Amino acid sequence: MVQRIAKKKLIDLASKFKAVAVIGARQSGKTTLIKQVFKNKPYVSMENPDTRHFAIEDPRGFLSSFPKGAILDEVQRVPQLFSYLQEILDDQRAKGLFILSGSNNFLLQQNISQTLAGRVGYLQLLPFSISELSKSKLLAASDDALMLKGFYPPVYDQKIPFGDWCPNYISTYIERDVRQIKNITDLIVFGRFMKLLAGRNGQELNYSSLSIETGVDMKTIQSWVGVLESSFIIYLLKPHHNNFNKTIVKRPKLYFYDTSIVCSLLGIRNVAQIKNHPLRGAIFEGMVITELLKNRTNAGKPVNLSFWRDKTGREIDVIVDNGNTQFPIEIKSGKTIHDEFLKNIEYWKSMSGFKKGLVLYAGKENQKRSKGTDILNWRALSELDL
Repeated sequence: MVQRIAKKKLIDLASKFKAVAVIGARQSGKTTLIKQVFKNKPYVSMENPDTRHFAIEDPRGFLSSFPKGAILDEVQRVPQLFSYLQEILDDQRAKGLFILSGSNNFLLQQNISQTLAGRVGYLQLLPFSISELSKSKLLAASDDALMLKGFYPPVYDQKIPFGDWCPNYISTYIERDVRQIKNITDLIVFGRFMKLLAGRNGQELNYSSLSIETGVDMKTIQSWVGVLESSFIIYLLKPHHNNFNKTIVKRPKLYFYDTSIVCSLLGIRNVAQIKNHPLRGAIFEGMVITELLKNRTNAGKPVNLSFWRDKTGREIDVIVDNGNTQFPIEIKSGKTIHDEFLKNIEYWKSMSGFKKGLVLYAGKENQKRSKGTDILNWRALSELDL
């Protein structure tokens, strides 16, 4: 079993909160992690029709069956439980009583925010990180193979070929989660919309152009983007707020949380195709940004990433904002170091007054430049404290 870095934070949250909710993409390993950490707690899945019927018909009686708490999986399927959970948690002093999880994050978080706000600690669990795969000796040697295979657990622990797993994952997600969150009747149009988004991976999100290309009004497009974002299919990287007296872009950049989903939607089936694909650089960039996200979420830290671009075209791929310091990162899919790698970072440093920066690239040589910018192979980022 791949040991999850987030395990430590999950244990920590359970020692502080009466209930903990583990959220994340479908099939990201939430249930496996929870069962591993809380072996002595009863496990109940609301996917079971008999269990769900009991919980709906007699929520108080159902919860009284677990005086020492339990793992409630797919708990968003029974929204009636949350009010009774609130009553139990308010009457108890014990920590880590109930562990909540579900594959539909939108509905789960909606129910928690309505009834259990302030009583629940959150842990966001994304698919495997490079560090987790590396320690388990499962990490692909080539970046192209890694982008194609992605990071979802079933591809590794169940050894399901990514070419079979991804299309089924996408169709299951559309048919189950999307229909539960929004009453989307034309799933064919929604599927085409997802493919259009894959073609825009790494680009600024333009609702207007998506509306024109799909033939759907802009409010619907915004709603669909919200669905994909809340279920951890896509991530919107916000623009950096400081303009340094220059006009900056205000639209977020769109990335998919997992490269295998992008590849599948784009019809990329093998390493040869991804090597020569015009979006290879954007897919690589998204993979590195998601690893930066995992570094934060696995430690239970708030996400502090943004990007910066002005109207003249100067851009920093990622700004790590730690309040009193801001750290620029450039991401390059090439394997050879060029002075161009440093151009925008040095410009940004001169404008911002901050002295350090980082280039993450696909090559193996690491360099420390005299002006305070390090150049590292991107796989080393798991060792960085950003």
